[in-house]
Amino acid sequence: MPGPGPHLMYAMSSGLALTHLTRGRFSPHHTLTYTLNAFFGPDIGSFSEWLTSVLFLDSSVLAFLADSIHHPVYYVLILGLPLCLFYSWASGVLVKRSLLDSVSGVPLSRKQCLLLISAGSFSHFFLDHLFEENGKSSMYTWILSTGWWINRAPVNPDAVVVVGFLCTCLIGGFIYINRVGLPKSTRKQSYQSMKLIMIIASLYTFWCASQIYWANPRRPAVGEEADLGVLVFLATYFLLPHGLCILSMNSEDLHTDHIPL
Repeated sequence: MPGPGPHLMYAMSSGLALTHLTRGRFSPHHTLTYTLNAFFGPDIGSFSEWLTSVLFLDSSVLAFLADSIHHPVYYVLILGLPLCLFYSWASGVLVKRSLLDSVSGVPLSRKQCLLLISAGSFSHFFLDHLFEENGKSSMYTWILSTGWWINRAPVNPDAVVVVGFLCTCLIGGFIYINRVGLPKSTRKQSYQSMKLIMIIASLYTFWCASQIYWANPRRPAVGEEADLGVLVFLATYFLLPHGLCILSMNSEDLHTDHIPL
């Protein structure tokens, strides 16, 4: 699986991009918390197991705990509460001692920390699932299994019609939502565009799943492409964590001016 470098650089780069785009609403405190959980978070159990083996301690219990923690959901369920308390406290200490700029002058709340812990956990597995076990991880194997690799995939007319219709609706709907002449409300247009993407993605996923798991015999949903696996993977391990990061941002009324402590 990827080591410290890729995990840290991927998460920190994403955090810096959000800081720039949001003009500080996603602060360095957000980036640091997100980055630490994207790397050390789910791997903390494995590190503890290794440490006990070095110290010649009985690691049977820790081995079970390590396997449980090294999971995108169980990590949050097991360690989410104590870690959000810790990171919120640490953020307050960093602000009071002027060790790390928070832009707004306000430390992270417990809710913000929990969102960032969750985001970091899912981002960790974005890299792990793609680049571990010699490309034969259970997740990566499932993604590829949603494609058609038996022989040359037949081009089914109904697949062409359905996929073509959904893609046309996506492009056409986006142009309609963002057409010239409407009173400009960037937030509303972005919300409507995202809603459109989610609707089309749901229908697209439903089509792929129906052809792969419900049709008898199984049929290629979109030629040989593994679209179902790719969509589920991206939604879970790429879009979801970045969405959680966005939800954790400071509110707009804080602006970017320092607030006296």
